[in-house]
Amino acid sequence: MRLTALLLLSIFCVSLAPRAVFSETIQLQDLVRDGEGQLAVAIDSSDATVSNMARRAFNLHGAYVVTNGSNAAFQIKIEPAGASAVLLTVGSGQPYTEQLRRTVSGSDLQNAVLRACDLVVEATLQTKGFFAGRLAFVGKQRGISEIYTSDLLFSRVRPLTRDRSLVTGPKWAPDGRHLLYTTYFKSGFPDIFLLDVNSGRKTPIATFKGLNTGGAFSPDGRQIAMSLSGTGNSEIHVTDSRGKNARRLTTNKSLEASPSWSPDGRRLVYTSDAPGKPQLYEISSTGGPARRLPTNISSYCSEPAWNPVNDNLIAFTAAVSGGFQIALYDAQSRTSKWLTQGASSLEPAWLRDGRHLVFTQRNGGSTRLMLLDTLTQKVSALHKPAFGDASSASYVY
Repeated sequence: MRLTALLLLSIFCVSLAPRAVFSETIQLQDLVRDGEGQLAVAIDSSDATVSNMARRAFNLHGAYVVTNGSNAAFQIKIEPAGASAVLLTVGSGQPYTEQLRRTVSGSDLQNAVLRACDLVVEATLQTKGFFAGRLAFVGKQRGISEIYTSDLLFSRVRPLTRDRSLVTGPKWAPDGRHLLYTTYFKSGFPDIFLLDVNSGRKTPIATFKGLNTGGAFSPDGRQIAMSLSGTGNSEIHVTDSRGKNARRLTTNKSLEASPSWSPDGRRLVYTSDAPGKPQLYEISSTGGPARRLPTNISSYCSEPAWNPVNDNLIAFTAAVSGGFQIALYDAQSRTSKWLTQGASSLEPAWLRDGRHLVFTQRNGGSTRLMLLDTLTQKVSALHKPAFGDASSASYVY
């Protein structure tokens, strides 16, 4: 039964923002933008490494274009101020007027630089910055898959597991110190473990008979949603943060998987093949009747990701033209639209601003993590192919 359910599940699962609170908000009226509607910014630093890092960050965003000082809306200067701090100044206008000055600290110099860039985003766009966040993902090198972590610039990548077994679905805890993932380690079947990122200690969360997959923390970190098949087919369950006191939310003969929490933690969206092929359903996190979401864009919809800022928006993977693309469902208008095109794209994961997504791109026989600006549709590769395969990203700040 476990093997049959595993095969079915592998087929079944292919695989905007409010103003930030910021006391030094810079007004955008009458400031120069480039022809594409992006904010033109100039980056300056006496430290070439700092300058290059900031340029890479703003070039990733999609709302900015890095240019020279003469036609920039903002002049951004970032100077080292010790081993783990920088002095940030932001100015604009002709003649130059200083708009913002702040000493920004971080865990090290790189983190301080990226946090400074995030402050610029908050001040100029009035949305949250995301540059100083971290990714967890499945990395495959020399044929071996493990869970890795990295910064958004992919300059600091390190493995978190050494299971030497199939691993899937890493999901950060809100504290950024722990993550859930599914591993075939020891048992040879999928079980959910909690990983302490600093110590490497693994704690079993769900090792029940059958398939244990899709573990995801609630926004407050007090609960875990997961898909368990111990009763014969995969159903959505919710436990406490230790994997105890499980409550079964769905009861039917179909397969349910990939739960994702609403921003307030009161609802879950998940995938079910009750209609015959996978579609998206919503249910209260305390149980009750489920409701199918009228995505109306594809006969195969899976891997939902609830926007952390706007609870009307859910990104998901949908089948189209023999492959997969990322789509966006808007509950307010009850409509969906495509966000990606070209090479197959799947496994969307939102960043903290509710504007950007990290997703997996399949091209030929390789997989790569990409960043998508959902407003401008700008797509950027987060790493070079030489790294190896990367997929199933999760983000935390």
